[in-house]
Amino acid sequence: MGDAVTSAPATVRVLLCDDHAVVRAGLRALLSSTDGIEVVGEAGSGEEALAVAAGLSPHVVLMDLQLGSGMDGVTATRRLTSAAEAPEGGPAPRVLVLTMFDTDADIARAVAAGATGYLLKAERPERLFAAIRDAAAGRTVLSGSVADRVVSRLRSPGPALTPRESDILGRLVQGLGNREIARALFLSEATVKTHLGRVYAKLGVRTRAGAVAAAARHRLLP
Repeated sequence: MGDAVTSAPATVRVLLCDDHAVVRAGLRALLSSTDGIEVVGEAGSGEEALAVAAGLSPHVVLMDLQLGSGMDGVTATRRLTSAAEAPEGGPAPRVLVLTMFDTDADIARAVAAGATGYLLKAERPERLFAAIRDAAAGRTVLSGSVADRVVSRLRSPGPALTPRESDILGRLVQGLGNREIARALFLSEATVKTHLGRVYAKLGVRTRAGAVAAAARHRLLP
């Protein structure tokens, strides 16, 4: 979240990305009630968000993390904020995560992917409006509970897992075996075993059950 701070544009162009049409409709109606923010497009998946953003060049993408099957919000965020995906002659959009989930793992993955902010869907409308304008200007935006988690994590840091290790740990928590994890993440079983070995080492455990218990203790569960 180390974006350079600039002045927010007079009218912030926003792209909505959420896999629920009702949620997108609600956000569009809500954002249309305030001045200085214009919803220029919608996307129901990560893949669609990339395609729509390329054509509309929004200032801010309001991104959900859980997008059903296909590309998730973290991957879409990483792609949207990368220089390689930026529109020709223009900057990459800022991504403001808007989600129901505030686990340490989700926050860490979103930040690592390049998100400018992380808000929960329970926020008041006025807070959302201000957050969109702040994100457009490159200012870091966090919900209060998310900020508390970040500070707590800095004061008492637990094992640091890479985004891929967090992905695999999340599938482990779901009860998936190595073969199922490999299929879900498009990896080889050997690669999954290698990552699991590193996760076990970082958590100081030797078994799958031990990894799940340690992850819960360190609040690493996605």
